[in-house]
Amino acid sequence: MNPQVDEFLEKAKKWQAEMKLLREIVLECSLTEEFKWRQPCYSINGKNVLFVSSFKDYGVLAFFKGVLLADQAKILARSGENTQGMRMIRFTNCEQIKALRSEIKQYIFEAVEIEKAGLKVPKTDVASPSYPAELVEVFDKNAEYQEAFEKLTPGRQRAYILHFSSAKHAETRSSRIEKYKARILKGKGIDDCICGLSKRMPSCDGSHKFMNKE
Repeated sequence: MNPQVDEFLEKAKKWQAEMKLLREIVLECSLTEEFKWRQPCYSINGKNVLFVSSFKDYGVLAFFKGVLLADQAKILARSGENTQGMRMIRFTNCEQIKALRSEIKQYIFEAVEIEKAGLKVPKTDVASPSYPAELVEVFDKNAEYQEAFEKLTPGRQRAYILHFSSAKHAETRSSRIEKYKARILKGKGIDDCICGLSKRMPSCDGSHKFMNKE
């Protein structure tokens, strides 16, 4: 048992009981417990298999290569619309976990075998969303902006395009494009830290909100 995980769980303000119970089950499966990305992470032979975490509305047991699991109990969910490999089981109370204890262990053992076999998550091509007309217009006028945007990783580009395009009105789309101009020119993604104070680099954790406070 990792002391950092002990500390993390004792300080958890949400889904503490659920995460403690999930930890108990995972440790019964002979995985190595580590503390990575500010959450309990479990591995086999140095390879990440799963992690335990919590979100606003639920606690989770997440498998890095969950897409390869058979999911016979139909309890796995995507962590996001564009997630390829990771799958998670969501819980809102300990009774749910207790009722699925045997299934959870089966999933864990299967995930371990997948890792031991060296199986890889197949890469699938995710169609890139089209640039909104307002962004194309800005690029036509500002080659530096276009060059900076195209140097971003595909994931960062996609996040910006989806954010720009989600606005219903042209004025709002143009405003968003202008708002993120400085960030894009710095090579930063929409959720990346730009103040340098985040403890979750490269992601922003809101530390900039306290820069001017005593």
